[in-house]
Amino acid sequence: MIDNLPLYVTIVFILATLFTLILFYKASNQSKKVLLVSIGWLVLQGVLGFFYFYTNTDGMPPRLVLALFPTFVAMGILFFTAKGKVFIASLNLKVLTWLHVVRIPVELCLYWLFVAKTIPEVMTFEGRNFDILAGITAPIIVYLYFNRKVVSKKILLIWNVACLILLVNIVITALFAAPTPIQQIAFDQPNVGILYFPFVWLPAFIVPVVMFSHFVAIKRLRTSE
Repeated sequence: MIDNLPLYVTIVFILATLFTLILFYKASNQSKKVLLVSIGWLVLQGVLGFFYFYTNTDGMPPRLVLALFPTFVAMGILFFTAKGKVFIASLNLKVLTWLHVVRIPVELCLYWLFVAKTIPEVMTFEGRNFDILAGITAPIIVYLYFNRKVVSKKILLIWNVACLILLVNIVITALFAAPTPIQQIAFDQPNVGILYFPFVWLPAFIVPVVMFSHFVAIKRLRTSE
């Protein structure tokens, strides 16, 4: 836990994580396997974060890789195996699009972490992080494409690509701002906030799920063109 951090920041972030979990579960047509694997992963990462496992940043590769690498391996398996492709085809794109709303509370939490001097300003919407725009526009896209059907698949595809770029931008910024041997920026105030519980769930769960949602949408929309 981060000392002297207002309790509401932790509460908002935990609720954002639960929101991500619930919508991902709904998008998977309420797959019990998805729910159990996700909960198991959250518990594991939560325990590691709670006991300060990731705050040891001296080694190579950085310990934070253990929060990131398995999720990207899982994505690769899903996209390049027969069963994975069936799973991807079954996901509910409308719910996956709604899921991006989580980026609003996440960005608010990042700002509060900056105020608490645990991440650099560059990782917030006052710096070079404009990811909150994806969260703000997600309901608009849902309404125009899925509800009213007044915009084309091409617009939805462009929106997903643009929002994926926003996400990749902050992910790269966060990695280079973390106090590891590969740190390149923010030496005066490194990115340490995400090394603690519950904020370790951001790189370990929320970001991979959001990124996966974009990959799924882009693949499905390109295939259907």
